[in-house]
Amino acid sequence: MLLAIDIGTTNIKVGLVGEYGNVIARRERVNRKLRHKQGYVYYDPEQLWQMTASLIKETTESAGVPEIRAIGITSMAESGVLIGRKNGEPKSHLIPWFDTLSIPQAETIEQEINVRERFIQTGMVPSFKQGLAKLLWLRELNPESLEGSVWLSASAFIAFRLTGCFAEEYTLAARTFAFRIDERKWDEALIRHFGLNIELFPPAIPTGASVGTVMGQAAEDLGLQGDTLVCLAGHDHICASLIAQDKDLGGVYNSMGTAETLVGIFEDRPLRNDDYCSGLSFGLHPLKDRMYWIGGHSSSGGSVEWLRELISDGELTYEQLITLLEQIPSDSGPTGILYFPYLSGSGAPHTNHYARAAFVGLSALHSKAEILKALLEGNAYQLEMLRRQAEKISGQPIKQMTVVGGGAKNPIWLQIKADVSDVTLRVPSMADATILAAAVIAGVGAKVYTTYEEAMTEIERPASRLIHSHPERHGQYKQVYEQGFAALSGPILRYDEWQHKRGMESYIK
Repeated sequence: MLLAIDIGTTNIKVGLVGEYGNVIARRERVNRKLRHKQGYVYYDPEQLWQMTASLIKETTESAGVPEIRAIGITSMAESGVLIGRKNGEPKSHLIPWFDTLSIPQAETIEQEINVRERFIQTGMVPSFKQGLAKLLWLRELNPESLEGSVWLSASAFIAFRLTGCFAEEYTLAARTFAFRIDERKWDEALIRHFGLNIELFPPAIPTGASVGTVMGQAAEDLGLQGDTLVCLAGHDHICASLIAQDKDLGGVYNSMGTAETLVGIFEDRPLRNDDYCSGLSFGLHPLKDRMYWIGGHSSSGGSVEWLRELISDGELTYEQLITLLEQIPSDSGPTGILYFPYLSGSGAPHTNHYARAAFVGLSALHSKAEILKALLEGNAYQLEMLRRQAEKISGQPIKQMTVVGGGAKNPIWLQIKADVSDVTLRVPSMADATILAAAVIAGVGAKVYTTYEEAMTEIERPASRLIHSHPERHGQYKQVYEQGFAALSGPILRYDEWQHKRGMESYIK
């Protein structure tokens, strides 16, 4: 048996998986966000550990506490916590990727480096989301917190609580912006340039490598064997992309959660100038000699949640939202309303931290259902912009995508996506691709499988349903996308930049 842990933005999940990919038991709990009096959002690391430990115990006990060969841990990217090296105690909150208070630090980083050169080394451009910016912010907030500390991702923190060992996995190390993917190591020169100690960063290990075994007290408390390997499965979206691929390990993966991402895999090679100009991010994939490109935006499912709260104070369930959408004839085309899903800034291919969401084309005659549909259309338009950019960089048409995540449960949204992009969506009938993928990665780490390729042939692939685009509706959506969404996104982003600068000038005055 293999145990998988997924520390997500919204939920914490634990699953027990058999060697053939069958999920035997699964538990889930909301990952509770807290708000500090200074305004920033955070997770309490001790609370996070206690919830995870409780879920581990519940999951194993529900299955009769079977022998577990290995544990695979995956998590949201960029989020991190400072831990004291000597006593193992948290020295900061766990700062989530989406908190924006480190924007000034990200701008400082951008001003002090050659951004293009750094992209070739890291596959990324500076962002407030990254660990380096968050560490500089924490240093301004509380300099003492960095002394004798180590910066751990959410999954590395859980691995530490299980094993007592510090380590960080490549895909999450890269999200700090202090890790060179071209050399597979921390960039000591950059770290020292910003006045930080290299000791803040733990040993970096490949995806699936073992951190250690479950230590005595944790094993006793959780009912685990002391020789159970603990493996880091990395960035959740990259982790899930492994299991969502076809048997030939090709294809493109689309994750629909609070944030939405598109991930593709290509052969390992040095990054180029056109990669930099694409607006996408790049990194090392778990597959041997493979890399990935990734792009996304932060407020996909987040936009749905925002509107749900707005129109019903959160009382409408997601099932009721679908019922609301069903008031609109299923064969109807675009609403004509444009929604720009920038509640938390815009992502790839035109990243802008200061972007703000907008509706264009509203009238007094529009209903709640039409506004909700327009919101789904706007997210689909944003994904289409990303898909077109990915086609340019890969040199290959993207005509099929494997779709997983909470948003994949909404059939109306899926049909809109297919119609907008003229693609076939493959929706696997799996409860959670990330849990299964983390288990498989742990299985490779524990030598249950020799390679990921072998694992893909060993596990039972879930059946998938296919969603095809409708030619007439695609033609309508294509016009609205090109004449409306794509044409107006540039002016809207420029306006948001102007508003930000205007606000800063007013503040300075």
